[in-house]
Amino acid sequence: MTSPLRVQFKGHLKARAFMLNRLLMSLAAPVAAQFAARRRWRLAVAFSVVASAALSGCGTFGGGNSSGGSWFSGWFGGGGKKPVVLAEMKNDTVTIAWTAYTGKSGGYLFAPAFADKLVYVAGHDGTLNALADEGGRIVTRIDAKAKLSGGVGAAENIVVVASNKGEVLAFDPAGRSLWKSSVAGEVLAPPSVMAANVIVRTADGRIFALNRADGKRKWVFQRPPPSLTLRTNAGVLVSGNTIYAGYPGGKVVAIEAESGKPTWEATVSLPRGATELERVADVSGIPVLDDSRICASVYQGRTGCVETLNGNVLWTREISSADGVAIDAKYLYVADVDGNVHALDKTTGASVWKQEKLVNRDPGTPVVLKGKVLVGDANGLIHALSVENGELIGRATTDGSRIVSLLAYGDHAVAQTDKGAVYLLTVK
Repeated sequence: MTSPLRVQFKGHLKARAFMLNRLLMSLAAPVAAQFAARRRWRLAVAFSVVASAALSGCGTFGGGNSSGGSWFSGWFGGGGKKPVVLAEMKNDTVTIAWTAYTGKSGGYLFAPAFADKLVYVAGHDGTLNALADEGGRIVTRIDAKAKLSGGVGAAENIVVVASNKGEVLAFDPAGRSLWKSSVAGEVLAPPSVMAANVIVRTADGRIFALNRADGKRKWVFQRPPPSLTLRTNAGVLVSGNTIYAGYPGGKVVAIEAESGKPTWEATVSLPRGATELERVADVSGIPVLDDSRICASVYQGRTGCVETLNGNVLWTREISSADGVAIDAKYLYVADVDGNVHALDKTTGASVWKQEKLVNRDPGTPVVLKGKVLVGDANGLIHALSVENGELIGRATTDGSRIVSLLAYGDHAVAQTDKGAVYLLTVK
């Protein structure tokens, strides 16, 4: 029997181009080197294939290449389209209040965390900085002494990061080590800090509850993974005593925070297609809670909302996204796989508006702030859209590298780029 070749693809699925990041069995060195250079993409697909099939040119990979070329040329570049040229925009709708720096992302997706008037940011090289939210000066510089792969989790008197070797590291605000725990799996998602627990999700979908005081394991929740799945940095949403998480197969799961037992499981979108690649249908962003509903979007699937009480589906729409959603008092906002930004009525799913000028710019998860919708793109631009009609009304320019995270922070937003720059944004 041919030994399985474990191939992990890190790629920009929206442009149908991705890189070969790691092989557990040998490939030709020139091929590995060619794709090792492509480390700045936001998503990945992890799957197993037999070596002979991987190297023999086995037709098309499902619907991944709409141009009709081979799976090799369609998936390993050449399929992307140029984005629309945007009109020059000079206004102060979105401005940069301060800029700071941390380590580069190294191909991972880092997100900041906030606690005690500090903005915690990390980079792949092990840099962990605590920045003052006023001015962005470095208050504490911590060397985690590990290659970090997940964003930051923080709360009063504790900051938590994780490594690509499954080490979870906790520090106090002064940088002193509190504890170290292993979850035996790469951690891509930011840990979530609760009153008594630290919730950590590994790349294979397992969710661990660690004791906040000493890092000892309390419970583990896991579901059997499919053979082919997106690889993202989506963590979990914690609300009260419930943890919500998205999974492959278009699933959203509610879990008791104290016991790790599932409360309900809902299907936002069913997998479709004849091949494994076509049937990838993963909730790749963190679900968003809004009163009695929780909403999410599914890659190669639908966007929708379910009831928090029992997981009953309220509505779904045929919008595929590899990112999360945002919600305000009236609408749900989502960027689809082509780069269109949509506003939907959050109670019915009816379309309100669609902004098409960001197609092929790869806008990420939207953020709603002061009556504006903010999205960061692959070229380091942060766009402001009107919540009422989707019109582009403002823009901020960063360092030109991908916006790997964009989060609301009080009346501001914080963005982190692939090159390690951190920006506090003011929105009028």
